[in-house]
Amino acid sequence: MAVLRVLSAGAAQAVCEQVIAAMRRDGYQVEAAYGAVGAMKARMVGGEPVDVIILSAQLIQDLVSGGLVAVSSVTDIGKVGTGVAVRAGTPLPEVRSREALRGNILAASVIVCPDPATATAGKIVMKLMERLGVASQIEDRMQFFPNGNAAMNWLAASSGNLELGITQNTEILPIKGVTYVGPLPDEFQMKTVYTAGIAARAAQPEPAREFVRRLTAAEFRPSLRAAGYEIDN
Repeated sequence: MAVLRVLSAGAAQAVCEQVIAAMRRDGYQVEAAYGAVGAMKARMVGGEPVDVIILSAQLIQDLVSGGLVAVSSVTDIGKVGTGVAVRAGTPLPEVRSREALRGNILAASVIVCPDPATATAGKIVMKLMERLGVASQIEDRMQFFPNGNAAMNWLAASSGNLELGITQNTEILPIKGVTYVGPLPDEFQMKTVYTAGIAARAAQPEPAREFVRRLTAAEFRPSLRAAGYEIDN
């Protein structure tokens, strides 16, 4: 059987892996790569073979406009907010108010997040720092990673004190070794809708449709919610 190729935002990695595991048990061959949305989009635009791509809704629309994703295939997965994490077993900072969040960011020894050059969550984090008026003060303590998954795995393996991670909830909750502290206050939330699309020239269109069907099926919604997605119904 030919291989189904999936490119996905890191925010969807945990749920994609569940669907992939189920499809492999059913005899499908699936390969997937995960990363920041900008990097994943660039790989498709650059000509990398792909059957299914999962990005933020706007970037999927860009690919539809460019003729790379079939408009009829576009399906929203859910909405994702941004939250704060610490290494498991360390004290939980207060993040529910502007004042508390600002104070704990200023007190942090390291703040890890996805690279704002290519990742939605990284852009949200940098806007947060600007709005809190702390961007210049914490600049030398920021550490950027290719995606939130990499940032959270670094945090899980770290050993320092007062280290914070900020990324999308779906990149925090599945990672062992980190604790989800809570969401950013509502005034700083910039929730992102993640969307699946099938390549206009997919080499494996039928398996691609089956992948998207499973990922967005009603029976899979509890798994999406558990991973940090907000779903309207």
